[in-house]
Amino acid sequence: MSLDPKTMEAIYQLKHEQNLSARQIARTLHVSRRTIRKYLQYPSPPKTVSAPRAGKLDSFKPVIRELLEQCPAASSVVVEQRLKPLGYTGGNTILKQYMATLRKVHKPPRAFVRIQYTPGECFQIDWGHFDALDYQGDKRKLYAFCCVECHSRRLYVEFTHSQCFETFVRCHVNAFRFMNGVPRECLYDNLATAVSEHDGRIVQFNPRFLAFTRELRFYPKACNKAAGWEKGYAKLKIM
Repeated sequence: MSLDPKTMEAIYQLKHEQNLSARQIARTLHVSRRTIRKYLQYPSPPKTVSAPRAGKLDSFKPVIRELLEQCPAASSVVVEQRLKPLGYTGGNTILKQYMATLRKVHKPPRAFVRIQYTPGECFQIDWGHFDALDYQGDKRKLYAFCCVECHSRRLYVEFTHSQCFETFVRCHVNAFRFMNGVPRECLYDNLATAVSEHDGRIVQFNPRFLAFTRELRFYPKACNKAAGWEKGYAKLKIM
């Protein structure tokens, strides 16, 4: 028997304020003593916790993990095709989300060996970009040609208003003079003045720049995209 709020409040007052027994409360409110005792023992009805419903994906999770161990690059579409004959009735979205979670948890960190150069072996070349300078209303962009010797981290910086090929070559010559020599190779982070095309690991250098490197007898090398570790021990950061 469920009690309404007014009756429950009356039971509380009669018991705790007037100190009546369960028999007396039952007679006063016309409620069975069993109900009174039950309410006094459990003033609030115990909450029933329902068991969580099993999702459409739950029973197939071990199979999905096994499939990804066999073929880590498998797509959600392929995995769904393998699950359908087993009775899977869920959609591709929840499957794709679960597979992404598995890949994120089990994806091993990428390991690489940091490159360290011998003295004079490699220079790293890059452009820095700054705000414009105002020459009495004539605003001109300001750049910084930066060259770092990868072993000692000795740095050469030359400020210019241009990134054209002629300026690029002149800055190289000035940097080599400052470093007292030409390195065996120069490393570039896909600068447009040096690299004309970069398709995967295939690099095509600017023909004029390539002729310049051959004249001074150093080897140009372009970093792969999103491969910062290829810059070696002396990573150059231009603010």
